[in-house]
Amino acid sequence: MSDSRKRVGIMGGTFDPIHLGHLILGEKAYEQLHLDKVLFMPSGNPPHKRNRQGRATDDQRVEMVRKAICGNPHFELSLTEMHENGYTYTYHTLEMMKKQNPDTDYYFIIGADSLYDFDSWMNPDRICQNCILVVAVRNHTSVAELDREMERLSLKYKGTFLRLDTMNIDISSETIRDWIKEKKSIRYYVADQVISYIEENHIYSPVKEKG
Repeated sequence: MSDSRKRVGIMGGTFDPIHLGHLILGEKAYEQLHLDKVLFMPSGNPPHKRNRQGRATDDQRVEMVRKAICGNPHFELSLTEMHENGYTYTYHTLEMMKKQNPDTDYYFIIGADSLYDFDSWMNPDRICQNCILVVAVRNHTSVAELDREMERLSLKYKGTFLRLDTMNIDISSETIRDWIKEKKSIRYYVADQVISYIEENHIYSPVKEKG
């Protein structure tokens, strides 16, 4: 019976903008965990990033994700967390998805930074009840240290944490935004079609002062 269960990865985030690090991480998770597909799920209004001034709009972020993943048949855009009002919490999203798809095992992909903040997330125990957490490494964190934290959280919340065996792609959306403001090249860090969209819509460009 277990063979009939679906295995779906979730790449959540603001994707402001989506970059090649996100795409590589999703592809490696798909490959190593034998997933059926990976959902790229932009956050509509994340609790930890309420100030969106100077950023892309929700529609723009969705369109950038759409353009970035369009050539990959096992990547899929999910608008589950794109709400006009209110804040979205991971535990609520996962509980809703599990209720709608009881035959699916969800693999929620996070970075090392998020792992060390996991205690501060809303209802981390309920998150662990509804998904397997997949952790990607970052430059500033040793594998041994990461494994210890994963074990601690697993025991505390009775969850399953897996470390993704992948090369480190230490790119941040914040760095990409800064480079655009400084008129530096983001080529090879962001998909070409996304770069074109950013340039055409003047996203992240510094606002010229009037007068």
